Amino acid sequence: MEDIKFVIITGLSGAGRTLALRVFEDHGYFCVDNLPPALIPTFAELCRESRKRINKIALVIDIRGGGFFDSLFESLKTMRDTGYPYKILFLEASDEVLIKRFKESRRRHPLAPEGRIVEGIISERKKMAKLKEEADCIIDTSYKTPAQLKEAIVRNFIEPKREEPLLINVVSFGFKQGIPLDADLVFDVRFIPNPFYVDELRPLSGEDPEVRDYVMKWPESKQFLEKLHDMVEFLIPYYIKEGKSQLVIAIGCTGGRHRSIAIANELSAQLKAAHHKVIVDHRDVNKDRSEASES
Repeated sequence: MEDIKFVIITGLSGAGRTLALRVFEDHGYFCVDNLPPALIPTFAELCRESRKRINKIALVIDIRGGGFFDSLFESLKTMRDTGYPYKILFLEASDEVLIKRFKESRRRHPLAPEGRIVEGIISERKKMAKLKEEADCIIDTSYKTPAQLKEAIVRNFIEPKREEPLLINVVSFGFKQGIPLDADLVFDVRFIPNPFYVDELRPLSGEDPEVRDYVMKWPESKQFLEKLHDMVEFLIPYYIKEGKSQLVIAIGCTGGRHRSIAIANELSAQLKAAHHKVIVDHRDVNKDRSEASES
């Protein structure tokens, strides 16, 4: 069973077992919540027989099983004796955080259905102490966000895959047509001198070299672009860390034909030069020119 990954998720009630199970499920694991521990060896054998279909398994085992939980260590011994490798993920949190989570969810602690939450937590810690000692990985979720817990689980249990680079969409637009609904970042470049008021530039767009040169000749344009590029480069690693796969940067002027296009093209060129994956979309460049006036 060397090619089968078998993970047992356990730990304290309220520490994040349900979220952890979802992380494994999202990565293609066959997941079972609250399987009676005595059935683990039998379940493992069924997975072995179905190895072409089920080769990544994650089980949540905890004290909700009541008296069944006491058979867990015997089942784990059977797994070791019969050559079924497994890993144990143990989730815990501080008493203060667990109490707060139970109060917020208005749930009773499974070991103190008629008593105080703190009594249930103390009792559960005692019952889980031996299992915690055998855990391959212990994660304290007290101050972890869901994204941080996911990152910790992936780092410790799921083989890293080659991640697709963050896709950056740079969209130019006209405020007269409305801000793009899917924009993550919106920048207004209407402070830049307007090519619309230059007769020979008015019929052109920001795609034309003459308009680009006019827009970029101003010191404020150069300084804005420099600061914008620096900020986007600063943000990119944090968006990736949070699991974002696409970033939409919207750059707007009045009509979306001149200034926004020139700045969007310049920013895109700089990002591409830094080896980012970039797509440029000039949303309003083909709008009726009367609608795109004063761009």
